[in-house]
This record gives sequence, structure tokens and C-alpha cells, in this order.
Amino acid sequence: MGIEVNFEGKIALITGASSGLGARFAKVLAQAGAQVVLASRRTERLKELRAEIEADGGAAHVVSLDVTDFASIKSAIAHAETEAGPIDILVNNSGVSNTQRLVDVSPEDYAFVMDTNLRGAFFVAQQTAKRMIARAKGDPKKQHRIINIASVAGLRVLPQIGVYCMSKAGVVQMTKAMAVEWGKYNINTNAICPGYISTEINEEYFASEQGQKLVDMLPRKRAGKPEDLDGLLLLLAGEDSHFINGAIISADDGMLAM
Repeated sequence: MGIEVNFEGKIALITGASSGLGARFAKVLAQAGAQVVLASRRTERLKELRAEIEADGGAAHVVSLDVTDFASIKSAIAHAETEAGPIDILVNNSGVSNTQRLVDVSPEDYAFVMDTNLRGAFFVAQQTAKRMIARAKGDPKKQHRIINIASVAGLRVLPQIGVYCMSKAGVVQMTKAMAVEWGKYNINTNAICPGYISTEINEEYFASEQGQKLVDMLPRKRAGKPEDLDGLLLLLAGEDSHFINGAIISADDGMLAM
């Protein structure tokens, strides 16, 4: 007995795959046997990642996606299914942030975060789910997985990133709504809420004096690594998670328990 980690024959779409957690999620699913579709605006970075995955024996495809553009979302999902086949797993990962006090947030700042983190995530999931639902009507036993990447900031307000916190709180509620509405089609929708994870985007900050002060406030005085999410990703993406739907799972090394 054990958790199923063989994803042979599965197609996984990963948004925001050009760097950070998205790139890691793509590599992990490819190593487990899934064909991965890498999606983001930075297609040159995606092509580099595709080459890495293929060098390791995996299969990957590249599609251009701007989650703030509804036409781009529809086109990218159609392209993904034409290139690879029907999507079994969506890792809804695209996200942005800015650091500022709420009184300094402009309409442009607000739209920058909300259009990507909440509106974009919603319509990527919606357009993918429409195709999943159509297939489920023909094959009621077919299982699909949607994994929304939220944040502990969606569960606890963190300083200087208030709009980001608001957007990720929206992703948490969005996940629950999708689970309720789409569960009858064997689409399991869950959210991962990472804590502080060190990636190439923020590793310089964590190495700085200010960043180290933040890390020293954490329960075990350490930031996470992208690979710390591997097990949770594989669980939620696999068929062993058939009874996990609408779950909001923190992976934060105890941060929310403080």
C-alpha cells in the first residue's frame, strides 16, 4: 500500500511555470510520469525548462499565457489540449505581489495584483473546468484535479502586502466554491497555502539583514524550499486524493500556529 505517484498518461497544465514554484511543480509532475504543459508569458524561460525536463526523460509542451487576458486564457487552454491532450490536472499557480501600505495603493497597483492572482486564477480554472465537465458527462468515473496555489497570506494578514493577502483570501474562498459546484463531476479542487518559500525571486531578500530578521521570527527559524511542497503536490494531484475536496492546506512549517 502507498500513495500513487505514477502519473503516466496524465496531462498537467501548470501556470506561472517560468520560474519559482511553478517550475518546480512542473519538474515534479514530469518526473512522476505526467506530460506537463508549461504556461506563462515568458516563453523563452519555458523553453529552457522544457529542455531540462526532456533531458531528464520527461515530456513537456510550451504555451504562451497571460492570465490577465481572457482571450489568452481560452487560447492557451485550447492550445494545451491540442498539443498534449485533455487536461487531467491543473496547477493554478500564476501570482504577483507588491510591497506597500494600503494607503499608498493606486488603482493600477490594485489591478496588477487582483487581475493576476484572483481574476486570472478564476478564469483559468473556469475554462479548464468547462472541458473537464464535458468529458465527465461522457465518462462519470474520470477524475480531474485542480490545485490552486494560495498562500498563508490568504489566511493571516501579513504587513506591507495587504492587497496580496486580499487576493489570496479570495483564492481560498474560490477554491471552496469550485469544490462544491464541480465535485459532482469528479473534479477535486483544493488549495495549497505555502508559507515563506525561498526561490530565485526572493532568495536575495532572505539573505539580507531584513530577510534574516523575518526568518528568525518563524517557529524553526528557516524558510522553506520549493521541494518542501513536493509531497503535498503529488498527493493532491493523484487519484489517492479522491476524498480530498475543498481542502485548504497550509505548508508553512508551523507559521500559522504561532
